[in-house]
Formats: sequence, structure tokens, C-alpha cells
Amino acid sequence: MSTQQPTQATGDKTRQALTELSDLHQQHPKKSRQSLLQQVAIKYNLTPKECEFLNRNFLDVNQDACQHP
Repeated sequence: MSTQQPTQATGDKTRQALTELSDLHQQHPKKSRQSLLQQVAIKYNLTPKECEFLNRNFLDVNQDACQHP
């Protein structure tokens, strides 16, 4: 019998990474988003597609998501 835990579902891993990215951003607002994303990507062993998803969908709090003229 193996003592390893079953592989984590991709959605769960991405969700946890997003939560951690958000927490890190609040704790370290002066750190670049790219630096924080890299830290989370290593911790959660994210694929390039998962990293790109987080990069596209995790908006900086200072960035206006809906820019109106």
C-alpha cells in the first residue's frame, strides 16, 4: 500500500493557488504580481496554462476592470 495522497483535482489546486495569491497580495502589496504568481506556481506546481489563467483573471486591486470612457 502506498502512503501517498491521491492526486489533487486541477480545479482544487487552481482555487487554492488563487486564494494564496490573493492572501499574499494583501500581505505584501509592494511585491510585484509576477513575483507572487511565480511563488504560488512553484508551491502548487502549476502548469503554464494554470499560471496564465491566474495571471489573466487575478486583477490588481489598483487596476480598474471596467474602464469607461
